[in-house]
Amino acid sequence: MQYVSTRAAAPAATQSPQQFSDILLGGLAPDGGLYLPAEYPQVTGAELDAWRKLSYAELAFEILKKFATDIPEADLKALTAKTYTADVYKNAREGEAAADITPLRVLEESKGKKLVLQALSNGPTLAFKDMAMQLLGNLFEYTLAKQDAQLNIFGATSGDTGSAAEYAMRGKKGIRVFMLSPHKKMSAFQTAQMFSLQDPNIFNIAVEGVFDDCQDMVKAVSNDLPFKSRQKIGTVNSINWARVVAQVVYYFRGYLAATTGNDQKVSFTVPSGNFGNICAGHIARMMGLPIDKLVAATNENDVLDEFFRTGVYRVRKSAETYHTSSPSMDISKASNFERFVYDLVGRDAERTRALFTKVETHGGFDLSGYPGSDGDEFTKVAQYGFKSGKSTHQDRLDTIRDVADDYGIVIDTHTADGIKVAREHMEAGVTMIVLETALAAKFNETILDALGQDAERPAGFEDIESLPQRFVVMGNDVAKMKEYIAANTGL
Repeated sequence: MQYVSTRAAAPAATQSPQQFSDILLGGLAPDGGLYLPAEYPQVTGAELDAWRKLSYAELAFEILKKFATDIPEADLKALTAKTYTADVYKNAREGEAAADITPLRVLEESKGKKLVLQALSNGPTLAFKDMAMQLLGNLFEYTLAKQDAQLNIFGATSGDTGSAAEYAMRGKKGIRVFMLSPHKKMSAFQTAQMFSLQDPNIFNIAVEGVFDDCQDMVKAVSNDLPFKSRQKIGTVNSINWARVVAQVVYYFRGYLAATTGNDQKVSFTVPSGNFGNICAGHIARMMGLPIDKLVAATNENDVLDEFFRTGVYRVRKSAETYHTSSPSMDISKASNFERFVYDLVGRDAERTRALFTKVETHGGFDLSGYPGSDGDEFTKVAQYGFKSGKSTHQDRLDTIRDVADDYGIVIDTHTADGIKVAREHMEAGVTMIVLETALAAKFNETILDALGQDAERPAGFEDIESLPQRFVVMGNDVAKMKEYIAANTGL
């Protein structure tokens, strides 16, 4: 399996071959684009039939071996077996091992319509990011040991990526983590989960700004190729291809668990900010998984919803980005969106480069096809199954109450966004699966507002906010950020 950049100047056939291990430790391609397979591997009906009987770890191996063809299969199988265990992914709601890793729960079933919740919060940090990050930590350690090398991870988080990365990388040999987060814009639980870590290889940096400012600094450092090489910079953000492909696995798992035959289709609704999670669904669909609709659920920061309704991709400035009660989606520039646009424009790297250069220079682009627009590819979006919707703070409160009253479970704010939007797109005969984002305890301020009582906390997290915190506060200054990294790597 070879990989190409979404902005490659040369045709794919003439590019230097890049394999999975070549791009594993990095983020952006040298030309500023994102990596994708030169072509998507296809899955047959016979494979889907065989995969219905597999454990999550076995399924992960079968899917990942299609993408990581340069890693010996025995090694890859050992890595997935080490990662996806019931001891690592405990049942957060029940406090015991979760053998299914990502179990399904039927919420509603009426008049041929079915709404299902896929649990993705059973990992160490109680969020879906653990599903990929735990594998990424093991892949990094494996690859670095092979190369006798070290890696300085530089990433940005709006909440859950940071803690998932830090818990996956803490204590890993040859790895340091420098994680940016928007100062005072995460929930108290999310902040404490990251900042309370005292491991010497973990560096938390609170940036005076919003998530997009943090993300822009990560991209700026990644685009400084001499600095990136000298400081051995890698990334765990969703621009990292390995993270995206690891997320593909639970789409297959959800489909196989929700159906009895390959003639059946399902739809997925995905709370979406940075487009990484739903991008994995797009890849699964391109591989041949029978997905009907992929529904992007946004909060008040509705950049993606606006595009999927109008064809206009219009990023917001920091001052225009709302601080909401689903803060992990407080994002106004979706990094992974470029991967989908690359497919949408016929894998034309030159056109993709031009469009995303316009994002930087003019704040967006218009594919609606109307006079003065940048193209008419919006007409092709339906071929890829995408729909969207928006949820507000009041919607979240109402949905959290409804789900608690009707089904006896407490959902987090982002999952509430997903369920609210999913209900608007349900169809008879097609199961709608909502991907859970996190455990409700991570956003207790809003749960208390909605239900008048605190969210239940899993063992070990009862008093996390009172733990000592270790972090630094910095301004939005790329030069000073580089100085800080260099001073703490010793390179």
